Amino acid sequence: MRQSEPTAPTPGPARAQAPEGRGPVRYGPPLPEPGLPVLPELAAVAAGAAGRAASEPPGGPPALLEAACGYWRRRGLDAEREQLGAAPGAAPLLLALTAALGGDVLVPRPCSAWWVPQARLLGRAVFHVPTPAECGGVPDSSAFLETVRRVRAEGGDPRLLVLSVADDPTATVPPPEMLHEAVEAAAAEGLHVVSDETWRDTVHPGADPVLFSPAEMYPRDVTVLTDLVGPFLPPSLPAACARFPATERGARLRARVLDVLTATGALLPAPVAAAATYVLNENEDVTERRTAGVALHARVAQALHGAVLAAGGLARPPCAGRHLYMDLEELRPPLAALGVSDSQDLEDFLGERLGMPVPGGHRFGDEQGALRARLSTGPFLGSTPEERRASLTSPAPLELPHVARVLTMVGSTLRAIGGEPADEGWETER
Repeated sequence: MRQSEPTAPTPGPARAQAPEGRGPVRYGPPLPEPGLPVLPELAAVAAGAAGRAASEPPGGPPALLEAACGYWRRRGLDAEREQLGAAPGAAPLLLALTAALGGDVLVPRPCSAWWVPQARLLGRAVFHVPTPAECGGVPDSSAFLETVRRVRAEGGDPRLLVLSVADDPTATVPPPEMLHEAVEAAAAEGLHVVSDETWRDTVHPGADPVLFSPAEMYPRDVTVLTDLVGPFLPPSLPAACARFPATERGARLRARVLDVLTATGALLPAPVAAAATYVLNENEDVTERRTAGVALHARVAQALHGAVLAAGGLARPPCAGRHLYMDLEELRPPLAALGVSDSQDLEDFLGERLGMPVPGGHRFGDEQGALRARLSTGPFLGSTPEERRASLTSPAPLELPHVARVLTMVGSTLRAIGGEPADEGWETER
């Protein structure tokens, strides 16, 4: 899926352009659901901590921070407890980081739906920068530099670039050279970089990309953030960790972030802290579940990718996560005949017919007029604990009746847009 070539961007707070009565979408959809049962050992750990009466310290208890040190060291990033902080979810952490850093924020287009609301809540200007044709997650370096120049020329104060090494919504992994160019440009312009690495542990088996953290490239200028709901935790136990630069400036930034977390009451409940500590230690049961879950979501994502292409749509091959970002621009004429002219229409149309959330591209900062939307793989794994366990353990999950039915429904719905007759049988079971 190619985006338009980078052009000279027009600075100004990012807002979805919409007809009257359909204003900007301020709060996007959550991370794609895992669609799997909670790991029994994890549930037991959380339940065992429910009786603790004392509150956890701001930024997380020592045991959690020590586990996070081990997590990052295993991924090639040195870490000490004094560099780390934790919060009940990635959004409070990013809010605190944005508040602590000040200034305007730059993000790729499209980007994770939860990034922009943090800056807007603080009254900060947000500027979307086009991504390269090859991937999402990072801004095109030339377009980024031009945006910074224009923002400053008009009196703005760009201080923060948020990017991702394994992207939501596009499910792509930026090539190391493009990631390096973007971070190099940000460092040269004096911007701090927040690297969202939520999906780094969900790279699909057999995928070609080589994943690097910007903190390996520019350790003094990058704060790493990871939402543990991506690879490890269920949404009912939200926790996220940040790794700050091992510098005096990084220490000051961490202290300011902890101040904001304390002031806003963004402290980890004991059961969540215990669950986060358990998964960050990566015991055998945790790694086995993560490996099995990633492989399962990868197979469903590949099947969805094939269905989109077969219907005449476009999508970059999914390389990470549990989602797929599709572009139905080639189907604009038949969609227009069905009353679909932009991404909000597409979201409504597909959501109604598929019976599952299909957030439009405008929720990720994309142009509202573009016919793009994100499909998540979690809803394909079943609607009951029994079906989800079967999806996880089956050697051929795509052949399970409950998985095959939803895949057939999606493929049939997309092909019907182009005028092909719909498959029979799934409508009455939806």
